[in-house]
Amino acid sequence: MPNISSVSEFLLLAFADTRELQLLHFALFLGIYLAAILGNGLILSAVACDHRLHTPMYFFLLNLALLDLGCISTTLPKAMANALWDTRAISYQGCAAQVFFLAFFIGAEFYVLTVMDYDRYVAICKPLHYGSLLGCRACSQMAAAAWGSGFLNAVLHTANTFSLPLFHGNAVDMFFCEIPQILKLSCSDAYLREVGTLVFSLSLAFSCFVYIVFSYVQIFRAVLSIPSEQGQHKAFSTCLPHLAVVSLFISTAIFAYLKPPSISSPSLDLVDALLYSVVPPALNPLIYSMRNQELKNALKKVFGNLLFWKQ
Repeated sequence: MPNISSVSEFLLLAFADTRELQLLHFALFLGIYLAAILGNGLILSAVACDHRLHTPMYFFLLNLALLDLGCISTTLPKAMANALWDTRAISYQGCAAQVFFLAFFIGAEFYVLTVMDYDRYVAICKPLHYGSLLGCRACSQMAAAAWGSGFLNAVLHTANTFSLPLFHGNAVDMFFCEIPQILKLSCSDAYLREVGTLVFSLSLAFSCFVYIVFSYVQIFRAVLSIPSEQGQHKAFSTCLPHLAVVSLFISTAIFAYLKPPSISSPSLDLVDALLYSVVPPALNPLIYSMRNQELKNALKKVFGNLLFWKQ
């Protein structure tokens, strides 16, 4: 039986056996990937170029867009290349890199979403203290803490996962390398250490989730106490996009990692993976720009500058 020292590559899941369907999957993934790059790239350009968006909320949105780009770039390019060139192989180092960067970007994104929740809480519930609690230094420190926590989380999980002996071949039942799929290839006794690490990480994530729920209860109470309907609408327009993004992120991740084994199947695991690794990075720019007039105006300015330079 193969062990970890003899595995030089992994075999990823093939979407289809026929060449036509492989090319169809390539075209579909390419469209999603380009949409994610365009949407997040426009947000990055708008926030960077418009001085009116140089505020804590948009600073954290810029960080979220960077993480979304990193997350979707970790999984889709290799899947597209495999579909285009009719192959399933990924090197051992490439698989480890996918696990590391996916854990890094997803972990950091959740912490950034938690910090963004704190930003909305202070802005609505403690507006008089907003400038002192969320100054440039504080925002930079919170963003650095989110990225650093994601990095440490990724190092811990990647080191634990790839130190396990593999006794069940090298075929991964997914179109990218992820921790649960690698654990399936290991000895049932050996992976308990990584399961313990996962439980610890999930406990931290659950603490952040509880904080988000608690703070949104306070936010909604404060918004509903605003006497003017216009004030309520403005407050909701800054909160609802974040709440939608958090709900999408948490619901897809929970269903992917915490669903009962009795309902697990290869096709369902594939849908879960698409939902938590591909859909949020593609939809987040659309969600944030739908109700945000400031962002819409900045995007129009970016498009206007692009048209000006073309002329």
